[in-house]
Amino acid sequence: MRTVLSLAIRSLLNRRFTVLLTVLAIGLSTALLLGVDRLRTETRSGFSNTISGTDLIVGARGGSTQLLLYSVFRMGHATHNIHWRSYEAIRTHPRIAWSVPVTLGDSHAGFPVMGTTTDYFDHYRFGRGQPLRLADGQRFDGLFDAVLGAEVARTLGYRIGDQIVIAHGAGPVSFVEHDNMPFTVVGILERTGTPVDKTVHISLEGFEAIHVGWHDGAAPAHDQAPNPEDVKEMDLTPRTITAVFLGLDSRIATFQVQRAVNQFRGEPLQAILPGVALQELWSLIGVAEKSLLAVSGFVVVVGLTGMLTVLLAGLNERRREMAILRAVGARPWHVFGLLVTESALLTFVGVLLGVILLYIGLIIAQPMLLDWLGLLIEIGPPGRTEWNLIGLILLAGTLIGSLPGALAYRHSLADGLTPRT
Repeated sequence: MRTVLSLAIRSLLNRRFTVLLTVLAIGLSTALLLGVDRLRTETRSGFSNTISGTDLIVGARGGSTQLLLYSVFRMGHATHNIHWRSYEAIRTHPRIAWSVPVTLGDSHAGFPVMGTTTDYFDHYRFGRGQPLRLADGQRFDGLFDAVLGAEVARTLGYRIGDQIVIAHGAGPVSFVEHDNMPFTVVGILERTGTPVDKTVHISLEGFEAIHVGWHDGAAPAHDQAPNPEDVKEMDLTPRTITAVFLGLDSRIATFQVQRAVNQFRGEPLQAILPGVALQELWSLIGVAEKSLLAVSGFVVVVGLTGMLTVLLAGLNERRREMAILRAVGARPWHVFGLLVTESALLTFVGVLLGVILLYIGLIIAQPMLLDWLGLLIEIGPPGRTEWNLIGLILLAGTLIGSLPGALAYRHSLADGLTPRT
């Protein structure tokens, strides 16, 4: 076996240029396949970990996916809001440990604005139970204080003390702004890789204040616009909110509280389990990841097919080499083993190169993906799926060598020494 391995290495070194191209093709296809799988895995993990530690999300009755999209991902709009009295009735349930009301509907420079309470910073979790942390400043305390997500601050270049004007409506372009009540940036959150990064956070009272005097979505006349100082003296208890995040005293109580909310008689409401809704949503958009993985798999097949083509193309040129080996005592299985070993070596070196290229690419792409997409790709050892893919490529590459090996096995000594015209 050692002799066959030594012969295989020398034979490959004698064909350096062709071998180099073959290894590069296998390496690039392997890096692409593993890179797509890593991106798929991390994207799914980041997607699933957008919200954690929240047992139920309560909103107006409708689709669970729709409620998840607008309350967590800030996408779309609520069909109806929840009355404040309904929220106060629900949060008194004995199994509810904490509740965080949120209000959505306005924006700033295309980024969603969310009204909430300071309990949001205490109880909202993402990833594996990670809390929200401030990179600079403090939580909102005053009526017109704002805390920015990391992406909002980076994109718009805001710093502590800057003033911002909130626009009415959640669209990227708004023709009505609450410019009579500007907010002051008092805090900037650390990056989370979730929709929190692209959100402007203000208090519920602040959200209510900028809508004082509004009726059915219409702004008050300019001469009737309330003064910020006068608004501070008003009762700014919200009339409605968009959704509520609930934490329970025990996971066992999840279905009990969910049933109580779904059967609430004050108005039609629904309570969804974030994890279940995330899985439902991922099942709708997960087709793309499978398609991309399939395309990457075909690229690997093309790379291995190229290696097979190289081995078969060189087989006729190596007839004399095989004949000499047979003449000096090599048995047919030695010749077979030589071709299979060469194929295995080419595949191994190609996969090794692919893994190296993968980690170089991850190091380069990690900060860019974090900045552009808010997606954090962990640079760690290969996972179980990646090891399975590597093993599958190695096995396929070794098996591919059996075809030229079988053809060389059948070549006779006379055929190898007889020149063809």
